[in-house]
Amino acid sequence: MGRGRAKAKQVKVARQLKYNSGGTDLERLRAELGVEGNDSDQSDEYDPYDELADRYADLADDDEDDGDDDEDEPRRR
Repeated sequence: MGRGRAKAKQVKVARQLKYNSGGTDLERLRAELGVEGNDSDQSDEYDPYDELADRYADLADDDEDDGDDDEDEPRRR
């Protein structure tokens, strides 16, 4: 016994989550989590994958410019 109030509250919260399609208040969430600053600060951080992405993008560009137009022949793996 005594579970009625807890269950009612769980049902109320579940209904709010199910039917409330309103937007999330990101500023309130940021304040609640204790995160300071804005998103532009994150774009200045060093990302080691940026260098790899640039390197492989350059390799992909080089592969397109190799001048091999023999599409009839199968490629060897």
